[in-house]
Amino acid sequence: MKLLRLLANLGYGSRREVLAMFREGRVTDADGQVLSADDRVAHARVRLDGEPLDPAPGMVLMLHKPVGHTCSTRDAGRLVYDLLPPRFRLRRPVLSTVGRLDRDTSGLLLMTDDGQLLHRIISPRSNLPKTYEAELAAPLRGDEAALFASGTLVLESEDTPLRPAVLEVLAPARARLTITEGRYHQVRRMFAAVGNHVQALHRSRVGGLDLGGLELGRWRLLDADDLARLFGAQAA
Repeated sequence: MKLLRLLANLGYGSRREVLAMFREGRVTDADGQVLSADDRVAHARVRLDGEPLDPAPGMVLMLHKPVGHTCSTRDAGRLVYDLLPPRFRLRRPVLSTVGRLDRDTSGLLLMTDDGQLLHRIISPRSNLPKTYEAELAAPLRGDEAALFASGTLVLESEDTPLRPAVLEVLAPARARLTITEGRYHQVRRMFAAVGNHVQALHRSRVGGLDLGGLELGRWRLLDADDLARLFGAQAA
């Protein structure tokens, strides 16, 4: 791929803006040799302003999403993309959230421009566990764990029972819930089905990945070891 197209696809600017970078001598190889827009050079050897390029397509990142940010590119208000370098929103293929966390939910959010990987993660056939910590409006009544694990709970306006889920009681009105589906507002609706209300919700784990100390609002790129851990915790 010619470097002009490569840099434009990575979101560094429009074709006109990227051409200007070449004219200004800002694009070089790893040895400092100035490159031209029509050159074809290995991605890893290209430098912009002396810095390596962002990862090639296939990039995966983890974001510690704060409450108040929406998993959208168009909604009004604060977006998860506002927490990333602006050029990430312009990448082609598009950098997408892997599923969604609603505006009032914090925690681990994955993002990728790899469509096959995205569908592998969200596919019900992957059976990938997702763990949430919920602060509840009222104390647990005591039978929720058995009901959630039974595989018989049917949410309002649905016909298909939920898959079995694991509930751990952390405090009278605080619980950890692990599910292997991703139905609309599933965790909130599960607690509503037993007469409770989720006041705060945080996703702490997806598959074998947790936030690992990542600060609120920060992100990091995932590597092959991270992806191995992600899928290493698939439910049987």
